[in-house]
Amino acid sequence: MTTVHTSSIQSLPLLARGKVRDNYAVGEDRILMVASDRLSAFDVIMGEPIPGKGELLTQMALWWFARLGHLCPNHLTGEAPESVVTPAEVPQVQGRSMLVKRLKPVPVEAVVRGYLAGSGWKEYQESRSVCGVPLPEGLTNAAKLPAPIFTPAAKAQAGEHDENISYERVVEMIGPDLARQIRDISIAIYQEAAAIALEKGMIIADTKFEFGLDADGKLVLMDEVLTPDSSRYWPVEGYEKALAEGANPSSYDKQFVRDWLEATRIHGKPWDKTPPAPRLPAEVIEKTAAKYREALQRLTT
Repeated sequence: MTTVHTSSIQSLPLLARGKVRDNYAVGEDRILMVASDRLSAFDVIMGEPIPGKGELLTQMALWWFARLGHLCPNHLTGEAPESVVTPAEVPQVQGRSMLVKRLKPVPVEAVVRGYLAGSGWKEYQESRSVCGVPLPEGLTNAAKLPAPIFTPAAKAQAGEHDENISYERVVEMIGPDLARQIRDISIAIYQEAAAIALEKGMIIADTKFEFGLDADGKLVLMDEVLTPDSSRYWPVEGYEKALAEGANPSSYDKQFVRDWLEATRIHGKPWDKTPPAPRLPAEVIEKTAAKYREALQRLTT
């Protein structure tokens, strides 16, 4: 297994480096997406890679894409990523890449929440609503919502936080028809995926999707889908106990790293969540890698 913090594909033009993915242009109509082993927390990229993370994310995304195509077309071309790089570059690409169609991105993060967690729980305590969606009284941390809700966000520039927005704002940005289509498809995908995951003993508390438009204006699911980087996965065992205690259930995402960072002191003070990030110790790196491995194994076996 090749560990890749930052890919270096010289045979293709680099389009952009995201928090995790490096995107390269393949002609005018395709993109090579390379999932690195980088990990970001609080929108800061850690200096140490999580070995195997990029491969696990890619395998999980491909697993889900294969099961959700009847709900929405996706951006996969079906071509081998290794076919567009030089033989020397194949180790950087193998197992961690997708060769995808080049689309016009919709500038909205399509977030669906089935449970009250994270920033949603904080907002609910203040307003009994999340992103303008009113919710009933009496809900607790990690509670299952009466029905999944669509709580979109506006995509931020690199290094900045995505901004939660109302559905009405989405309508203003992209028009009522496309907004409705994205909302309805996102909720449908979430409901089907949540049912599949539950059969595997995992709860998908919330997730986010990204969409693009093809040359004909058709909506296409893109980027990654339902990975621990874009979704909050909880094991069913321990959930009821956490719910009764008002605690956060254990999760399969990078919450382990976030918790360690929150507890870390630099010169006696908490980290201010700006670069550079504290150096991750080997134990944190390995436990995080194990969380990603367990999520994939549990889902796909």
